[in-house]
Amino acid sequence: MGDVAMLLPVLEIVHATYPQLKISVLTKAFFSHIFAHLDFVTVYIAEVKGKHKGIAGLFKLSSELPDDIDAVADVHNVLRSKVLRKFLALKGLGIAKINKGRKEKKQLTKLTSKQIKPLKTSHERYAEVFQKLGFPIDLNKEIRPKKFQLRKETLDLLGVMKLENSIGFAPFAAHSPKVFPFEKTKKLIELITQQTNFKILLFGGGKEEIEQLQKLQGISNQVILVAGKFDFPTELKIISSLQLMISMDSGNGHLAALFGVPVITIWGATHPYAGFAPFKQPKENQFIPDLNKYPWLPTSIYGKKNVPGYIDVMNDIDEQSIVNRLVQIVE
Repeated sequence: MGDVAMLLPVLEIVHATYPQLKISVLTKAFFSHIFAHLDFVTVYIAEVKGKHKGIAGLFKLSSELPDDIDAVADVHNVLRSKVLRKFLALKGLGIAKINKGRKEKKQLTKLTSKQIKPLKTSHERYAEVFQKLGFPIDLNKEIRPKKFQLRKETLDLLGVMKLENSIGFAPFAAHSPKVFPFEKTKKLIELITQQTNFKILLFGGGKEEIEQLQKLQGISNQVILVAGKFDFPTELKIISSLQLMISMDSGNGHLAALFGVPVITIWGATHPYAGFAPFKQPKENQFIPDLNKYPWLPTSIYGKKNVPGYIDVMNDIDEQSIVNRLVQIVE
């Protein structure tokens, strides 16, 4: 989801730079909600577990796409998209693909002491694809993020009259080396509620995560559980109304950045130098373990590896420093 979310600000800048350009996005049904507020984008659904499964399904998909498409930007560059773009190339379409920088990312995550340097961001890599197609853009171009008006039914379920002085907190991620430990999550929430009057909205998904978040909800009446109460489109609207989001290296941070919401990210086994920091968020918003204590960091690009001695690196993150930065940003 994070990869998909990082594409949106790039598309907004492409549209702002080339307003006459017709943009279509091919994605899975769930991710289509992320693009719903972009009125200049037409979304097509790939049913990769249904009628578009396998090589025959991808050929069928290529034939179902409209004939007025002139060029294809493959910003995923995985086996499925490689096969699909071969079929589309047979139709005479211009093709450009993303360079994911796999070689330099492998160097960045080698398990040895190292001097690390920032790689190209995913946003820059996406922009390169459009440049190859003849549409260069400036990622510094100002865009106006969309905000949503929350419905009364949503506010009622949240238990508030209006959403103000509210920050989001998403302590989970797809892989355990990127998840903030429960006791540190609890302590961070306690510090925020003791030192500020912000409401804390808890985001997450799945039965086990929601059970953990329910325990945290009892810390203070300033804590509100969002997870499990709303569908994904409504969660996006809630995120757009926040004053700030605290997230791991995960999709929630990228979703918040889409709407111009300041994002504090907490990093464990991964590192923002790999290029996955939320859009236009300063380095002061990125909290990482001490690299002198953990010189092998990052040990993974996506956080899938459990490296002995580096499993609990998030315990090195100081909760009070996060609160201090939060206050600097919001107040």
